[in-house]
Amino acid sequence: MNHWQRELVASAIFVVTYVLISGRQLKILPLNRPAAALLGAVLMIATGVMTPERAYRAINYDTLVLLLGMMLISAYLYLAHFFEWAADLVLNFSRTPTRLLLYVTLTSGILSALLVNDTICLMLTPLVVAVIRRGKLPLLPFLVALATSANIGSVATLVGNPQNMIIGHFSQISFPEFSRSLLPTAIIGLAISFFILRVGFRKMLGDIAIDRVEHAVPKLERGLFALVCVVLVAIFAGFLAGLNLAWTAMAGAALVMVLARRDTHDVLRLVDWHLLLFLAALFVVVDGLNDTGLPDAIYSRLQPIFGSSAPAQAWNLTWFSVVGSNVFSNVPFVLVAGNWVARLTEPALMWKVLALATTFAGNLTIVGSVANMIVVESARDHIQVGFWDYARFGIPITVLTTAAGVIVLLILR
Repeated sequence: MNHWQRELVASAIFVVTYVLISGRQLKILPLNRPAAALLGAVLMIATGVMTPERAYRAINYDTLVLLLGMMLISAYLYLAHFFEWAADLVLNFSRTPTRLLLYVTLTSGILSALLVNDTICLMLTPLVVAVIRRGKLPLLPFLVALATSANIGSVATLVGNPQNMIIGHFSQISFPEFSRSLLPTAIIGLAISFFILRVGFRKMLGDIAIDRVEHAVPKLERGLFALVCVVLVAIFAGFLAGLNLAWTAMAGAALVMVLARRDTHDVLRLVDWHLLLFLAALFVVVDGLNDTGLPDAIYSRLQPIFGSSAPAQAWNLTWFSVVGSNVFSNVPFVLVAGNWVARLTEPALMWKVLALATTFAGNLTIVGSVANMIVVESARDHIQVGFWDYARFGIPITVLTTAAGVIVLLILR
């Protein structure tokens, strides 16, 4: 296979893979996102675009190990009934629906910064639904708050979401430096999101009282919870000290496994293996395309549009990333666009802009991020959230938080 044929085949596989990923499950080929990515990876090898050995090297194992470690920590928090306890605590401290909306926003945003946003949404959504139904309140405002806050809060750290983990690996930006720049954008973003939701849902929440019906809540297992908290603090101390992110997280997870004395089958069942498979296969598909040189050729055409000054490049990279993340999904977009950042002015700034834009872009529509889809699908037995039900809040939240975030990054650079 000559270079032209290889480029054509790799591009065709890439397009087919992303049509399947972006288009949910098509009737013709009903594959979910992990299965679609796996199909693309297999086709890259079967057609000769990549060798099996090259495919193995394409996988970023540090990202997968880091994600697995944080998921295991989240699983032990779940087994300790922390999420049920936290949800009940939020309801008990909420005197008004507006205050409950604020607490849901803060809880989702903070936990997503410390752990992984997709995992937080997976574990919190059923609990938020239970809490809101128990309080006899409308579900939509709180589900939108949960999803948007999870995306916004996750931008604050390198372990908040998968694309940040990938950016951390490729950019070699330290954990403290990343958070020093992105934490303020997360705080401002959560404030903007809450304000928009509060104003947008003021009629729905204005005259409703919270019905405080007593309900049995699983008791917090204080011993397991304390163990996980101590280990989590140690993990973040390791991050701040500059230790390897992936193996620091995995070492913490392994320590909890040893000391918790719980059946590890229960823990491993809570890991989102689908997401890990999706990312592993995606690394292969994107690297197969990168090897052809096509992304570099595309960048050469786009380079004049980005401008030459740091502010111009930051703004142009932002809008390009918002569009690209919603067309291709944020993780695959980061894998492709990450190859261009080193050629831009102030690469460290541009990596942070890429993290901000691809994360906040997830709030644009209901299919903009995995976190959104997890929330909507987990609550579908109780409420059907339509495209416009979400987008009428997601669009202004995305535009305003992204613009404010870029301004902050330019000020702090």
